[in-house]
Amino acid sequence: MDGLGKFVADAVLGIDTLWGGDVMCASGTGRFIADSWFSDEPLPAAYTVAAAARVRESGGVASKNVDHAAVNEYLDRVDLQEAIAGIHEEGHEIGGTRGEYLKGLSVCLETMWDLAMEQIGKGSAVAYERCVESSTGRAPEKSNPEAKRERVEELLSRAGYAITGTGGLHGAVDAWRRERVVPMASVRTLGAEVIARFDQLSAENLMPYLPAELLPVPRANIEFLPIRDAWFSGSMNYLGRARKTDGMPRYEATYEINASLQISMPEFEQLVSHEVVPGHVTTFAYLQDLYVRGEAGFEASVLTMNTRAATLFEGIANNAILIAHGVTEIEQLPDEDLQIGVLLALLQDDAKNQSSYLTWGEKVPREKVAATLRRDFLVTEERADKLSGAWGQHPLLGRMYLPAYRVGTERVAQLRRSYPSERILPAIYGCFGLADIVTIDKILEK
Repeated sequence: MDGLGKFVADAVLGIDTLWGGDVMCASGTGRFIADSWFSDEPLPAAYTVAAAARVRESGGVASKNVDHAAVNEYLDRVDLQEAIAGIHEEGHEIGGTRGEYLKGLSVCLETMWDLAMEQIGKGSAVAYERCVESSTGRAPEKSNPEAKRERVEELLSRAGYAITGTGGLHGAVDAWRRERVVPMASVRTLGAEVIARFDQLSAENLMPYLPAELLPVPRANIEFLPIRDAWFSGSMNYLGRARKTDGMPRYEATYEINASLQISMPEFEQLVSHEVVPGHVTTFAYLQDLYVRGEAGFEASVLTMNTRAATLFEGIANNAILIAHGVTEIEQLPDEDLQIGVLLALLQDDAKNQSSYLTWGEKVPREKVAATLRRDFLVTEERADKLSGAWGQHPLLGRMYLPAYRVGTERVAQLRRSYPSERILPAIYGCFGLADIVTIDKILEK
């Protein structure tokens, strides 16, 4: 590992540790900021020093009972600010789009550092605007759900669901969902069937536009695992550490889905395309392969939430169902039930942004945020509770990650309308260099 790699490893896993994450944990219940560690490089001091384990075990700086002694000892042993500054300096020296990517990464990590210091009383409050601009490259703004909601109403009416009946539009959505609900007891079987279908669609409508070297890479080596009482709806855990006898990766991942999640089959199809193929699992597998073949730098092997790259990845994932079908617009999808499911899923991601904006930008109480999300974005009561609470009020995720979904989705959709598939698809999947939501424009200009 060279000097830049050491800076990236220490900074990413150090920030992850500070916030209570463990990238080596196979479950999303133990992971947090660092989404991957699939290189065969030794883990850095930021992960291995004795105090790191104590910080992780205590839940990090967002814990209700912060282990200040462990945090202080950890910060005495690992200079995270030096590592973050090192990434920025290396990016400046490297230049080009890779250099810009690295400098953008350092901006995000520095913001996460300052948020951690805010949490333990060693720094001033971090402005909400800075948080959103760091991770998305854009200023915070409200969501506008009206057009999607009106389209859902139109499609439900055509499907025979009375909008004027008991419960109005919400009642119609709930009735539509109940009649198509996914039985969680069968989620593994259903998951395998839907994954196989989207893998085939991706072979037809994505692979012709990507380099031939990616053809052997499995796009969906994943296992669905239902879990109970999770604070998240689901967690894609990209592992990527298993190797074949020839030393090549198996590109493996798991998806833990909340057993209490209320989701219809069309929404489940959108979820599979988002989380698996051609969404997150496919994206991570391609980046791992590019790294193994020396086509991407070490930073591609330590992918991180709350960053501009993560915003791009969420945009890819939310457009994945359109990519799989070879279309650019929701109304071009072959089935109106599927269109409803996609619109409801995108409304939920608009709700994530709105939860962030109301909670941190306008200081609206949680109860009012939850009611707004349920009323205006048609989310379930369970989702309204999670997005206004555990997610929306989290001092890091609420300010940096929740806005990423909407920004990424809209930008990737716009890019797919503006560029031909043979240009935009290899660009967003990293074939022209690891991209983020800001540097993608410069990559496409080349």
